[in-house]
Amino acid sequence: MLANKILIVDDEEIIVRLLSMSLKSDGYETVTAYNGEQGLAVFKSESPDIVVTDIKMPGMDGLELLKKIKEIDTETEVIIVTGHGDIDSTITALQYGASDFINKPVRDEALAIALERAKAKIYIREKLEEYTKNLEHKVAEATKEIRRKSNFQRLLIHSSNDAIVAFDQDWKIVVYNPAAANIFGEKAGDVRNKMTIRDLYTPKIADIFEAEAKKMPEPDDMPWKEMVLQTKDNRQIPVHYATDVLHEDGKFIGIVNFFQDLTEIKRLEKELVQSERLAAVGQTVSGLAHYVKNILIGLKGGSYVVDVGMKKNDTEKLKIGWRTIKNNIGRVADLTQDLLTYSKEREPERQPCFPNEIVDDVIDLVSGVATTNDIKLSKETDPDIGEVIVDPQTIHRTLLNLVNNAMDACMEDENISKRFEILIKTYMESNNMLCLEVRDNGCGMDKETREHLFNPMFSTKGGKGTGLGLLVTGKLVEEHKGRIDTNTHLGQGTTFIVRLPYVKVDTEIGQGG
Repeated sequence: MLANKILIVDDEEIIVRLLSMSLKSDGYETVTAYNGEQGLAVFKSESPDIVVTDIKMPGMDGLELLKKIKEIDTETEVIIVTGHGDIDSTITALQYGASDFINKPVRDEALAIALERAKAKIYIREKLEEYTKNLEHKVAEATKEIRRKSNFQRLLIHSSNDAIVAFDQDWKIVVYNPAAANIFGEKAGDVRNKMTIRDLYTPKIADIFEAEAKKMPEPDDMPWKEMVLQTKDNRQIPVHYATDVLHEDGKFIGIVNFFQDLTEIKRLEKELVQSERLAAVGQTVSGLAHYVKNILIGLKGGSYVVDVGMKKNDTEKLKIGWRTIKNNIGRVADLTQDLLTYSKEREPERQPCFPNEIVDDVIDLVSGVATTNDIKLSKETDPDIGEVIVDPQTIHRTLLNLVNNAMDACMEDENISKRFEILIKTYMESNNMLCLEVRDNGCGMDKETREHLFNPMFSTKGGKGTGLGLLVTGKLVEEHKGRIDTNTHLGQGTTFIVRLPYVKVDTEIGQGG
């Protein structure tokens, strides 16, 4: 497989021409398109091996084109071209199945590396498909021709990069290759013909495969799935796995498990997200000069008022100056905490807590500011929400950020005839999701503002904001495997709905894998 034909899709004609010329000079055959719709049509007619597409295009953008291509052929390698700092779109593209991404402006070296990766994936996939089909055929024939093919099978299984574990009809292990030994930590001599499925696997994993064996066989159907494999020594290994149940004349004679260790892939994915996040922090820090300057001005102003109060023995000026200093110290603390929270990887610390009590605590924290600015704070907490297992810090920080934003939206509203209100709600959804809702009737947002809400360094508060608040909120919710939905209308207000997965305290939590 040469993987020589490349489709280039970009709405900037000059970029398409330059990339096409560069790739042709490297010996590639290129076909081109100038928008998503045209790119999809060219893909269908030309069947390129690799697609290189810009992510931002009018009409059908690169993400939509990626989804359409994957619907047609899931194995087509698609390289996404994205702008610097577009973390969310990049992660979404990888989730949709993009094989790689490169940043604009596109450098020849970066494109060459991405193409080599894509070609390597195509080659490996073809080899793996060829190998898997061949192995399935050999396993099916093994019951009839075990003697003739035993040497070939032994060599093939032994050299496989996939872990292969096979059981006979009595669930005794009869095949256990070196890759399996690397995953499970048991020597082949201590496993083959000595251990059963429940000696090697945890009870939960053994139950899964025993259930598979009871299903009716479906010819040529061996889908790959993903799971966290927990070993007997409590290691947790992310794997792709597939199961082939063996029957002869309708009778169960064994089962074969295939495992692909995803540890390195998961590590690289995590490093990618972290590197992009650190890049965003770097970009954010470079733009904080104005905000820090305002804090310094506030501190200097407060200290000046304190000095004047001390010289004149004016208690009122001392109070005013000290209050100004405290406010700006708080701004420094918030800024530092936001930067630390966003830049560091953090696993949610799930523990029993009462979400409705956290709501009360947040209201207590902001009630003084709300009263001063004539904003009514109210709550509608679901009394059926008792003690659940979530990360209380995620709930507290998320609610506090959203309520502070809601108060800012009320204070920035130019309609002075309004009676400003902020409502905090909690409720449960049927799919084990805890919902936290913050609704205000402030100034609302236009379409452009809404689209940039979770972008680094985006703020509607001028020198009063850093744009980190919602960025941190989004990160905390994402780490908790939750999501944020926004509903806003300019001049009418905004509603944020945060959905977080939870576990009831009285629910037994199964172990991973």
